Parts: sequence; C-alpha cells; structure tokens
Amino acid sequence: MESFSRAHKGRLAIRAFKVIADAMVIRGNYKPSGTSGQALEMALRDLSPEIYGTMNDPRSIEIKGLEYILDRLPRGIEECTRIVLTAHEAFENTSFEKIQPNKRRRLSYRVSENEMCFVITTGLSEIYDVLTHITFLNIEAGKIFHHMKDSGGDYTSGWKDLERIISREDTLTDRQLDQAIWNLSIFLGRTYQETKDTYAYLDENRKSCGCNNSLFQIIYRMGKRVERENACRDDELLIYFTPSLQSMIGHHRYGPQWAWNVKNKLCEIGLKNRPLHIISANMHSVVNLLYGYAAACANSQEKPDGDLYRFLQNSRDKGEMIKAYAVANGFHDVPDTSGMLIHAQIIDMAQLDQLMFHPDLHLERQNLKSTKPVLLVIDYAFGTQAYEVMDEILSQFHQKPGIQVCSISIMGKAGILPGGKGDIMLPTAHVMEGTPHNYLVQNDMEKTDFDDSVDVYVGPIVTVLGTSLQNRDVLEKFQTTSWKAIGLEMEGGHYHRAISAAIIRGHISPDIKLRYAYYASDNPILSGQTLASGSMGDEGIKPTYMITKVIVEKIVNSSNSQ
Repeated sequence: MESFSRAHKGRLAIRAFKVIADAMVIRGNYKPSGTSGQALEMALRDLSPEIYGTMNDPRSIEIKGLEYILDRLPRGIEECTRIVLTAHEAFENTSFEKIQPNKRRRLSYRVSENEMCFVITTGLSEIYDVLTHITFLNIEAGKIFHHMKDSGGDYTSGWKDLERIISREDTLTDRQLDQAIWNLSIFLGRTYQETKDTYAYLDENRKSCGCNNSLFQIIYRMGKRVERENACRDDELLIYFTPSLQSMIGHHRYGPQWAWNVKNKLCEIGLKNRPLHIISANMHSVVNLLYGYAAACANSQEKPDGDLYRFLQNSRDKGEMIKAYAVANGFHDVPDTSGMLIHAQIIDMAQLDQLMFHPDLHLERQNLKSTKPVLLVIDYAFGTQAYEVMDEILSQFHQKPGIQVCSISIMGKAGILPGGKGDIMLPTAHVMEGTPHNYLVQNDMEKTDFDDSVDVYVGPIVTVLGTSLQNRDVLEKFQTTSWKAIGLEMEGGHYHRAISAAIIRGHISPDIKLRYAYYASDNPILSGQTLASGSMGDEGIKPTYMITKVIVEKIVNSSNSQ
C-alpha cells in the first residue's frame, strides 16, 4: 500500500506539473520565485525524478543532473534573468548570437547579456522539457546561493575560493587546478572524483564545441544570479511566452511545408510511383548499413574483416566517405528548410541491386530489381512533434499525385525497465501516460528476428510526457502491475496516433506493415543507469544496427514489399 501511495503521489505530481505549465503558457509569463513558479517547483520536487538525483538534498548540488540539462540548454543560460519562449522569428538576419545545445536540436539566441530566447519548433513536449530543466536549474541555483554565505551573512571561504579562481582559471597549473576542484567539491557537497569528472566533461565540451561554460563559471554565475535576484526585484528571473508561441500550440505550423518538400523531392527524382517504406531513425544507421561495406571495398584493395557490427563500429569516422559513395548510388539528402528541424533521406533501392553488401546482410537482389522499393528515412522527432511529422507526411502522400506507403518502421531509443543499456524492446502496445489513450501494436517484428547476443523484451511501452518527468515509483508500478510495461519513450504513441488516424481517414491501408523497435539507452529506475549517467557510447552500436538490419531485410525480402 505504501509503494502504491508513492506511485499515486508521483502521478499527481506529473499531472500537476503539466497543468501548471499549460496554465502559465496561456497566461504568458511567470516568475520561478512567484506563486506559480513555486507550485511548479513543488510538483518537480514531489516527483523527484531519478535523473535529477539529489535535487531535494539541500546539503549538496546535483552535478550529474546539471551535466544532463546543460547538454540540452544553450550556453550561458545559467546567468540569464529573462528567458523568452517563442515561435519562429526572423532572427537569421540579426546580430543575435545563435546557440545550439550539445544534445538537442533546439535553436536559441542570446538576445542580450541577461536574455535568452528559445525558438520552439516541436510543440508542447519541447516546452515541458525546457521548463523542467529551468526549474531544476533554479532549484540548484538556490542551493548554491545558500552555500555562499554563513549565518552571519558573510561570504564563506568556499565561495571566496571560487571567486579567486574565476579570473585565472585558464592559467592554473595542474596542482592549482586539483586544489581548486577539491575546494569546489567541498563547497558543492560532492566528492572530489565526482566534481573532477563533471569539470572534465564540461571543460571538454567547452573547448571542443563551445557548447557550455566551465564548471567554475557555471556555479559562480548561478549563485550570483540568485544573489542579484534577492537584492532587486527587477533582477528576478522571468519566463515569458510570446503570443506567437501561444497561437502555434495545437497547430501544425511547420509540418505541411516539411511534408510538401519531401514529396516534391520524390517527384523531382522520379520516384513517386514506386512502393515507399518510411523509417523513423537516426541519419546514419540505414546509409551506413546499406553503403558502408561497398564504400570501404571501393576505397581499399582488401575487403574489410570482422562481423557486421564490428565493421560498422570501425566505420564511425568514415561517414563522409560513405555518404559520398551513397550519393553516387541512389541516395538523396533532403535537408530541412521548413523550420521543422527534421532532416530526411531518400534511398532508391533499385540502384543497389549490383552493390556489394556485407556478408552478414541478407537482401534478396531479385526483389530489389522486381519491386524497386524506396526508403524514406526521417530523423528522430521529439515528443508530440511525432504526431505532426507522421500526420502531415501521410496526408501529403495521399493527395494527388498519390504515393503508396507500404510500411512504416519506427526505430528509437528508450528507457528500459526490466533490463539494461543496450537491450532491445519490441512494443505490443503504446500506453499514453496520464491519459486514457492506449494503442495496440500489430508489430511485424518478433523476438525471433534477433539472435541471442542481445536481450530482447516484448510488451507494452509507456509514452511519457518527458524523460525528465519520471520517478521510480510510477515506473515500477507500470512494470510490476498488470500493465507489465517493458520501457518508456516519448514518440511512439504519438506516431501511432497519427497512423491510426490515417487508417481511419483512408490515407493508408489498414494492412500496412508496422514495425516498432527500441534499443535501451538507460534504465531510469536504477541509480547509475539513468540518462544523467552519460551517453551509451559503443554499447548502442550493436542494438542500433541489429534493429536497422532487421527492418531493411524485412522491407526487401518480404513478399508484400510491392
């Protein structure tokens, strides 16, 4: 009964966060220090997502969670006092600095020293994501501020040490840097190794791609922002939602033009009358699988050794060479120009019938000649954006001149509940968290399609509001009760909703082949295996390409591929 109560509390917290966030978007603005902002913070604290670790512990700063959100927010966000969320604006011809985070396709502009503007292109999921991260950032900034001064109101020695380091960070000797990290670890309430790891991670990003500031600067600026806020009401953090953003929510602003561009490209290169297979995936796995081996053989006197997955792992730094070879053999790039931030690729499989494939990839060449399938690979969507992507593309293809869609395959990464990183999940249903909407999946992928070198789980998957809005108790309830959920993700249910609507509207056949598969990027209920613990690295290569291989082989070798 106690665990059920915790799960119930978690569900209420998710609902409260969503309702409060929706209300503030409609209202147009809020201050995190105000009543609504405090209510939003309380909902996040009640939820206590595993990804945010020790957020609720006032003694320590949650630096792994900080790493996670700084990868997904623009550089300099920690010192801004005015944050604006807007729809597409004509910023391209301005002097504003354009900033893109390290791990999100998200456009941001630094309007002034204290103001950051987010251009929201993917709808409510992106708004929830940004607000969740800002709320967490503000909680941690408040904790830093309370560590700045002692009970008498004087700056602590730890803060004074930090102030001395800021101005000369890049000139420190190795010994001085170690001492500075040690002092910072005491100030943050973390171990020396934790602090050193986060410092090194952020510093590498700072030097290689300029996508964040250093850990010393970030902590210092977070504390100073709250100090200014407490000293003057005019410096209080303000989140503002423009009228153009409010008008965009619930409407397909970018999708129609994006879908038209894709269809126009298919018509332009003469593929509109061929059987089309849609694959939602990353932008490298399909092209590398189909063209990588032939490209390597064409550029070397000897055939590459090793099994398929080892070969593909060794080909990670040869993307440009593979792509150049692909362009000469039926591959077409479709970069996004609509603002959707979803790129696409078209592959004319009929031009691959004479290509050399890796021996582990089994494609019936006669089918390539006879059915002449075309692959449309579309980049990952984000949350609710998946509905707009699939709804618009299927609607556009139904309009004259019509394009026959024979199959839809969704490959993505998801959090797993019964397994670990690198495992594979095949959904039998998508359960939309917090709603009564559930969708059964007639999945054309089975456990027997994969060898036993990777664990494969079959069952319902929960489509969640956001990966940063999950807690252990809610997820364990989905796993251990009769739901028997195997994982959680953000897009599958929205894709399925659009596909179901397209079937009802007669845009696609009810017998269309649907393939859903996910590889596990994390286990959100195990400490140390959440998304905040770092990227998958090499662990993700094999399951990604195993799924890609099964999808492509089923498309080509199926008797229903025409």
